Amino acid sequence: MEPSASLELKVFVPARDYALSVRFYREVGFLPEEIGPGLTCFRHGERCAFLLQDFYEQGLAHNLVLHLWVADADAWWRRLDVADLAGRYGARVGVPEDRPWGMRDFTLHDPSGVLWRIGHTSNSQPPRKCGGS
Repeated sequence: MEPSASLELKVFVPARDYALSVRFYREVGFLPEEIGPGLTCFRHGERCAFLLQDFYEQGLAHNLVLHLWVADADAWWRRLDVADLAGRYGARVGVPEDRPWGMRDFTLHDPSGVLWRIGHTSNSQPPRKCGGS
C-alpha cells in the first residue's frame, strides 16, 4: 500500500534562547505564527517554512544546516549586513561567494549556532532539484 500524498516538510530548528531567536528570525524577514507554547512556525513566501522550538541541544544546533534558495542572495546579504545581526544577536554573517556548483551564497549562523546557506544560481542553469526532477 502506498502512503498518501505528501503535503509539506518542515524542519524543527532548536533555540538556545527562544525569545531572542523569535526576534532574530523576524528581523531576518520570516513571518511568525505561534503554534503553541515554545513552538513558532516561521514562513517566508509560500514555499519556505520551519518550526522554531524552545529546545536546545548543542550537538544538533551546531550540525544543522539549512539552505534557502532566493532570487538575489546579494540583496539578502546587504539587508542583513546593515541590520548588524552580529552585534545585536551574536549571529555570524559571511560574505557572498560564487561556488563551483553554480550557486552564489553566503552563510548565516543564527544565535543558537544553526547554519543557513542563503543563495541564488550564479549561472544560466538552475540548480538541480532534489530527486532530479
